[in-house]
Amino acid sequence: MKIINPLFFQFKSILIGILLFQMQTVCSQEEKSSTLYKTIMSKDSLLFDVGFNTCDVKQFENLYTEDFEFYHDKDSISDKARFLKTFQNGICSPTRKYNYRRELIDRSTEIYPLYKNGVLYGAIQMGTHRFYESSSGNKEQAGSFAKFTHLWLLKNKEWKLARSLSYNHQMTSSTAGKSNLFDNDQETEKWLKENNVPALGIGIIADNKLKQVKVFGELKKGISAPYNTIWNVASLTKPITAIIALKLISQGKWDLDEPLYKYWTDPDIAKDPYLKLLTTRIVLSHQTGFPNWRSFNESKKLDFKFKPGTQYQYSGEGFEYLRKALEKKFHKTLDQLALELVFEPLKMTDSQLIWNDKIDLSRYAVNYDKNGNAYEPTKNKTANAADDLLTTIEDYGRFLSSVMNGEGLSKKVFEDMISHQVQTKKNKYFGLGFEIYDLGNENYALSHGGADQGVQTIFILLPKTKQGLVIFTNVDDGYKVYENIVVHYLGENGRKIVDIETK
Repeated sequence: MKIINPLFFQFKSILIGILLFQMQTVCSQEEKSSTLYKTIMSKDSLLFDVGFNTCDVKQFENLYTEDFEFYHDKDSISDKARFLKTFQNGICSPTRKYNYRRELIDRSTEIYPLYKNGVLYGAIQMGTHRFYESSSGNKEQAGSFAKFTHLWLLKNKEWKLARSLSYNHQMTSSTAGKSNLFDNDQETEKWLKENNVPALGIGIIADNKLKQVKVFGELKKGISAPYNTIWNVASLTKPITAIIALKLISQGKWDLDEPLYKYWTDPDIAKDPYLKLLTTRIVLSHQTGFPNWRSFNESKKLDFKFKPGTQYQYSGEGFEYLRKALEKKFHKTLDQLALELVFEPLKMTDSQLIWNDKIDLSRYAVNYDKNGNAYEPTKNKTANAADDLLTTIEDYGRFLSSVMNGEGLSKKVFEDMISHQVQTKKNKYFGLGFEIYDLGNENYALSHGGADQGVQTIFILLPKTKQGLVIFTNVDDGYKVYENIVVHYLGENGRKIVDIETK
């Protein structure tokens, strides 16, 4: 089931109110072979194929009741006069730059008869349609798609459109033609097989709460992945570590800008004066100057590639450095701190940083390369601050909701977390433990990705609209499904994020 624009629920309530006011009874869905189904589809064709697509305003006008109302999730409410004026002066303006065409998505239409005292007086039509646009001499392009609900009334033996709801408008992605994708399990399973993705987990956050968990595919050959599949999420471990530190700072037990050498000094850099510049702020914003991992160096030793705090370079070593400082200060392991500060308060009972007998292997998502070969699971005996968290969509979604709510964080610490600490590319920054996308008009997204052998994971949070999206996959190139999912669920904001990443 898709999470749709919140305005839809308002529109749905309005429509239900109309139906109840008129004392309607909605019967079962009409078969495609029925006379009513064919009648409404012929009216749909007149409305769009003849009216909309050819800008025949008179045809358009004749199909509406005098009290027609149009509800649009992006453009409020219109009566008949305003709707026709907008149509004539906008889409069908003589000076328009583009031509528009509407196409009804195959097999998306549902029609329900309406009876009063046993007499047919109307019908509800529901479906999905796609809109195309083209300019002179240019190829037609798919622009967007949307869901619609129409209330048709039989007046004086003529069918007229009385109410129209248009909602869940989204930019068309390469999945637009598959209207049931992510809503229909069979369509989604088929799509995953086409893309050689063994398993996919999706978590939907709305109104600051995890509203839905969808898991598709197989854990391994012949075994379906359950909703509570346990995933290795790679670098999505880092936000957990970041929140541990930020909660301790909010409690006054840790300092964001205190030098870490007071608690821990790595022997490899003990004689380097730069070590005194390392702070929690520098680590969480990836400005340590460390490589991602010391093993990438020929010497296999930790070193500085630049002066800390002067530029950005993603580093797992930085988070491990912070882990060791925290453990020295509090005389607890990171997994103990995680349990106390994150996992137990949020009831994340399926989340852990080490591999042990508590893991339900019957729910573990095996990791694969792009050729379908399985990797051996990483079995950490000590917690890694940057990698290899084991969790479920439900657990991690609950964690992300708490992040958006600022739970356990002081106002000052939360503001520091979402502030631009360092720019990583145009309209993209690192805050404290989270990537930040500047979406314009003071809107922003918080995000983080994870990548490892057989792991591709990502989440996106939209604090202004209280929305969020979690995507887990268990294959090397699982990232190839991100765009379709992000645009499908996050619409225009999702498209902006994709554009920032791909430009």
